[in-house]
Amino acid sequence: MYDRWIKRGLDLFLSTVALLLLSPIYLVLAVLVRLFLGSPVLFAQERPGRGEKIFKMYKFRSMTDARGADGELLPDDKRLTRFGRLLRASSLDELPELWNIWKGDMSIVGPRPLLVRYLPRYNAKQRRRHEVRPGLTGWAQVNGRNAISWEEKFAYDIEYVEKESFLFDLKIIFMTVGKVLRRSGISQEGNATMEEFQGTKECE
Repeated sequence: MYDRWIKRGLDLFLSTVALLLLSPIYLVLAVLVRLFLGSPVLFAQERPGRGEKIFKMYKFRSMTDARGADGELLPDDKRLTRFGRLLRASSLDELPELWNIWKGDMSIVGPRPLLVRYLPRYNAKQRRRHEVRPGLTGWAQVNGRNAISWEEKFAYDIEYVEKESFLFDLKIIFMTVGKVLRRSGISQEGNATMEEFQGTKECE
């Protein structure tokens, strides 16, 4: 009941208020992204949501379109500028996801929506992360974000699915504020964000 009715009502109310109050910040960020990184200002990518239903997630772009001599995009770490790193470190690049929350694709709290190509790589237990709406922040985010392994991340996601409640969500939101202020867990060692998930060999 909480997930389907109460939580959705809170998501709709809070995202509406946030979109209205933060509209001046959206405008400033859009101008800065256009100046430092180019256009389009928004980065849109398909992600799986609740029940593995595909939706289009929006973020402020944080990388350039720099390409090598072969015409292919350069690796992420080569396209991630100082301004882009600042956007990610402050999580300001995530603000357009409030629109996804308002639409009902996402929730404020839940497992982070990952790439569509990961779907066939999950084992049965990991796939349970799609039993709830994906979130702007989540239990895995406040317990290491990108600095932990994929298996640890999924374990936190499943723990969230099993313990989802208003008080648990509130705890995660407060912990998220601290994580953002400390700018911790933004990237995995040796990667701009986190290495690609290739699948777990054995189901734990």
